[in-house]
Amino acid sequence: MSEPAAPAAGDKGPRLQDRVLGGVRWGRLQEPLGFIKVLEWLFAIFAFGACGSFSGETGATVNCGGETKEMSAISVQFGYPFRLYQVPFEMPDCEGESETRTLHLIGDFSAPAEFFVTLGVFSFLYTMAALVLYLRFHSLYGENKKLPFADFCVTVCFAFFWLVAAAAWGKGLTDVKAATRPASLIAAMAVCQGQEVVCNAGTTPAMGLANISVLFGFINFLLWAGNCWFVLKETSWQAQAAPHDSAAEQGAIDKQ
Repeated sequence: MSEPAAPAAGDKGPRLQDRVLGGVRWGRLQEPLGFIKVLEWLFAIFAFGACGSFSGETGATVNCGGETKEMSAISVQFGYPFRLYQVPFEMPDCEGESETRTLHLIGDFSAPAEFFVTLGVFSFLYTMAALVLYLRFHSLYGENKKLPFADFCVTVCFAFFWLVAAAAWGKGLTDVKAATRPASLIAAMAVCQGQEVVCNAGTTPAMGLANISVLFGFINFLLWAGNCWFVLKETSWQAQAAPHDSAAEQGAIDKQ
């Protein structure tokens, strides 16, 4: 009798892959609990990506006056984490010859921006772990009563934190816009107070990406707040309420 052929060395990889992915219930992504978690995962990436990758430019022009004086263009780059007081720019000195003075933008708005980005990163990590648990180990999620309860508590906390973070970053962004507009840049330069000096606005910052990040923050709040109901249905509280409702309905039918 011929002996069975030994398994090829390359079969170990596919078998391990099938063993890991074989138990994944992809159909649960069509359920509200799984689908909303996917949306939370995506919009968390959008939120911290839009805020953390933002960079803008503001500027102004300074004309010292006279025939021999040339116009100086000032360009200032800024971005996340919006510690504007650390952003330098050179102010021309109209009284000297080719001399400049280093100034800085005004304000520190790193606290709301960093809180917003940090919350987005933690939301991304938690949602990814929750998806793995829900898709691959759903039996454990259903049998262990503590897991749905812990998921509900964390979901409520994330919903609250997203509301706070989106509101705080929205206010911080408004202050960033006020501090980086060309008019604020001109007001901070003493050279523009001269009689013959003419200062005009230069580049206006494009804040579209930052505005979208605030929008993503409020969308994340709505997603997490709406998900509280679907997670609550998995807890023992909702499971205990269902038999009482059924008993009440049966009693009303018997009375009829």
